[in-house]
Amino acid sequence: MKTKNLLEILSIPSPSGWEKEGQQLWIKNITPFADRVESDPYGNAWAVLDGSEAEAPRVMLEAHADEIGFIVRHIDDKGFLAVGPIGGSDRTLAPARRIRLFGSKGIVPGVIGNTAIHLRDKANEKPADWKDLFIDVGASSAKGVEKLGIRVGTPAIFVDDAIEFAEDRIVGRALDNRVGGFILTLVLEELRAGKKRPVATTFAANAVQEEVGCRGAQMVAHRIRPSVAIIFDVTHATDTPGISVKENGLVELGKGPTISHGAANHPLVMQRLIDVAKKLKIPVQHEAVSRSTSTDADVIYTTRDGIPCGLISIPLRYMHSPVETISLTDVRHAASLAAGFIRSLQKSDTFHVLG
Repeated sequence: MKTKNLLEILSIPSPSGWEKEGQQLWIKNITPFADRVESDPYGNAWAVLDGSEAEAPRVMLEAHADEIGFIVRHIDDKGFLAVGPIGGSDRTLAPARRIRLFGSKGIVPGVIGNTAIHLRDKANEKPADWKDLFIDVGASSAKGVEKLGIRVGTPAIFVDDAIEFAEDRIVGRALDNRVGGFILTLVLEELRAGKKRPVATTFAANAVQEEVGCRGAQMVAHRIRPSVAIIFDVTHATDTPGISVKENGLVELGKGPTISHGAANHPLVMQRLIDVAKKLKIPVQHEAVSRSTSTDADVIYTTRDGIPCGLISIPLRYMHSPVETISLTDVRHAASLAAGFIRSLQKSDTFHVLG
């Protein structure tokens, strides 16, 4: 798997609820490194690499396949579209941006309108609410919009695809968290290339609908019944101007993935990750979370009887924007850390806090 594979993944739209095309590419990429690939009715997909011992732990690696976006809420008589968010889209970034709508007849280009500065009431200016935003697709009537294959419920995303940046970095929309699915493939590739199969069986799961409530992770964790889980997501890099590290902690781009400490993160799993990182000389950063991680870990660790979870996050600048930025160095270290964790698992590992 190369950088070009990640760029291809990021070029495929995958808003929550419309992940099919992205999942098909993910399955294509990971199949060469798996013993089998399976899926469920909602589009969750997982690749399985069988371990060398039948009674060994079942480890689930998990990332989410979806991205934020927009959805058409109403079409007026003049052909303008009212718009709402899919997931945590930032309405302050929306005006004057080009978008792609995924209609029944294919992709339709559009723009989110922005009244010229000359015509605005600058004395009372404030960020537009969702109800004030509208999409222009070049049609002059509702019938014209319908002819394009667009209706209420049509999804859309920003046009901005990813590009390579200086110092081994990538910039673009949807790095949250399409990069997680890329890491899953890197881990299985690394495990498959080893001379000896790990003792544990690995389930690499790419789950849908995280951005709208971690729905897919609940489904897939319930189905797989893992003994332990490692979740991959992104976290806020706080190394840019204007961010208080006293309030948000210090997380730097290119200094290694973070491992999180808090209620959702099992202390024995996190300690094993620390030990593996030290042994393999993998740089890691530490992150404190309190009530919630705001990732799929929050629903996975409470599934069934409780699943010991660890969270590995990729530092990301400018989250939920079209210019999200990551370091590929952090991505490679995250994959190597997870592969080392899986290789460390023995038949006797239970991760029971009370022994």
